[in-house]
Amino acid sequence: MWRIRVAREDDETPQAEDEALEPVAEDHLAGRFGRPGPPLDRRNPFMIGLLGGLGLAVAYGIFSGLRNAAGILVLIFIALFLAIGLNPAIVRLRRWGVPRGFAVAIVALTVVALLTGGIVALIPPLVQQTTQLVENVPEYIQSLQRNQTINELVQRYDIVNRVSSALNAGTVGNAVGGVVGVGRVLAGTVFNMLTVLVLTIYFMASFDRIRETGYSLVPASRRVRVRLLTDEILTKVGAYMVGALSIAVLAGASTWLLAVILGLAYPFALAVVVAITDLIPQIGATLGAVIVSLVGFASSLSDGIVCAVFFILYQQIENYLIYPNVMRRSVKVSDVAAVVAALLGVALFGVIGALVAIPMVAAIQLIMREVVVPSQEAR
Repeated sequence: MWRIRVAREDDETPQAEDEALEPVAEDHLAGRFGRPGPPLDRRNPFMIGLLGGLGLAVAYGIFSGLRNAAGILVLIFIALFLAIGLNPAIVRLRRWGVPRGFAVAIVALTVVALLTGGIVALIPPLVQQTTQLVENVPEYIQSLQRNQTINELVQRYDIVNRVSSALNAGTVGNAVGGVVGVGRVLAGTVFNMLTVLVLTIYFMASFDRIRETGYSLVPASRRVRVRLLTDEILTKVGAYMVGALSIAVLAGASTWLLAVILGLAYPFALAVVVAITDLIPQIGATLGAVIVSLVGFASSLSDGIVCAVFFILYQQIENYLIYPNVMRRSVKVSDVAAVVAALLGVALFGVIGALVAIPMVAAIQLIMREVVVPSQEAR
């Protein structure tokens, strides 16, 4: 009996030790701070409301950030678009053996020279005409005073007293505020132009690095195809820029020749105005034609009629002969697609949308032809 009891005690001792060690092993497996509890119930109404509120707050924060930075983002987009358009010139210089740094410097200096030439051509006429207007104001007033009809109207409607009462402190303050506002607009325009110029130079200098960085973010299995499609799109954007600049230069040269033949004042300034406005699709050429025609009518009636007839004929030739042929060879976009894209671009994004509309249509056509249509045919 004693041996049996001893055996039973020997049998119970290991079991007791195992039972005592089980909580220690569980704590060791669960970690230092105990076993983790069950996961949170994502279908809990409180969790759904909390996550929804956080999502709305993040979305509103992103929207507010984009809205506040919209002006800077537009400048960055314009600079990047210009860098893409000027990159073919850099590539051509590099093929001629020019290092990339020197090629970027040559293109940048050429752009700066063109901008400086345009400003130098436009500022002197404006300053001179404004100075002549200020100097001739006393003569205009005296001629009005000598006119008997004008004097009768002034006395009948008591214009002098009304003008004097209108020129109070508030009116003068509003006028000064308007002048200050115009100065701010001019300063902001100059700042935006310098910002776009500097960003364009930086983008041109690091264009290859930016492009390769973008390609590295694409999965390796699709990188070759994405590279080929993107390079083709960038080539079309550059071709569009070259074609648009060529058409604008041709319009400016034609205007300069017309102004020289008619003897209009400041022919180079008029040519610069027409070339710049011709870069704006749909309405740019008409705007430049109206400006030159007004200058022609200010010179003489015959000069104004000649300018109006010339621009009517030239716009027909440009719209139906020059522009379609240049864009068909460079970007390969149909006339209907180009017109519709320009109209939609102006309606959605203004002048910027009109400038990038045709390259965007070319890119969409390429993606549709090479990606969407083969995918649909494979189904």
